[in-house]
Amino acid sequence: MTSLPAGQKPIRCKWVYKIKYNSDDNVDRYKARLVTKGYIQIEGVNYSENFSPTAKLTTLRCLLTIAATRNWFTHQLDVLNAFLHGTLHEIIYMDLPLEHHRQGENIVCRLNKSLYGIKQTSHTWFSTFSHMIKSIRFQQSKTDYSLFTRQNNSSFTALLIYVDDILLTGNDLTEIQHVKDCLLQQFRIKDLGDLKYFLGTEFSRSKAGIYMSQRKYALDILQDIGLTGARPDKSPMEQYFKLTPDDEELLKDPVKYRRLVGRLIYLTVTQPDIAFSVRTLSQYIQNPRKPHWDAAIRVLKYIKGSPGQGLLLPSENNLTLIAYCDSN
Repeated sequence: MTSLPAGQKPIRCKWVYKIKYNSDDNVDRYKARLVTKGYIQIEGVNYSENFSPTAKLTTLRCLLTIAATRNWFTHQLDVLNAFLHGTLHEIIYMDLPLEHHRQGENIVCRLNKSLYGIKQTSHTWFSTFSHMIKSIRFQQSKTDYSLFTRQNNSSFTALLIYVDDILLTGNDLTEIQHVKDCLLQQFRIKDLGDLKYFLGTEFSRSKAGIYMSQRKYALDILQDIGLTGARPDKSPMEQYFKLTPDDEELLKDPVKYRRLVGRLIYLTVTQPDIAFSVRTLSQYIQNPRKPHWDAAIRVLKYIKGSPGQGLLLPSENNLTLIAYCDSN
């Protein structure tokens, strides 16, 4: 803590409380975060770079396909309070929380580490993590900057990071444990064991391969919209059905349509059978109308018939790349 220098404007903060649930809807833990109101930051003054890459879901599927085929170990880790590990290079002052603030005092905090809400928080965290992981001889992928790999004689280890969630896979369990130990020396890491629930997707492994589905995510959407008791539809969209941008009246609340389409887009990760319908619906997010909403509801009723439907990444696969194109 220090006195506020002349000409400096501190950032305010507040406490945010949240309950985190497991995939079975049981309470995992209660979380309290001190969040800064970083929206008052000025570019070029107290932040510059704020971009941070995130793992591509295509990379996740490809990596797990190889892991299933070659019978690799798949583990997952969770970085506790990941954003607090980033080191700030800019000068940022923050007001004390209300319970620590005394009337008449002009005392503030000089932030050396990033906090939630600061614009460059994700950038500083990823920069800190990538610097550390490359120091133990991992190579960063040029096609997906969130993927890191390490080859050590016959052992191969791959690490994929999505903000604070880490997927660790490879053919040598000793090497995987060594990576975990290195991470534990630098960050607060929670070892979640074998891959089961990652980025809202559930995973189960058998001799046939790795099965991935978003059952909980799909049921949450149905519950939020109020369709848990609806009759399922056999198809996500009627054959020869066409939507137009000027049919009937505009929706009074277009935000709910945009939010629903966004959630359906993420659901196509494991349910590609709704991809065409969702792509069609996404064309009308600017000015959604009632027929567009009704079409989105039909997609949900189709999902209601098999919310646990997903993708099987088979263990028997020659890993040959196959491409398709239109006849023209």
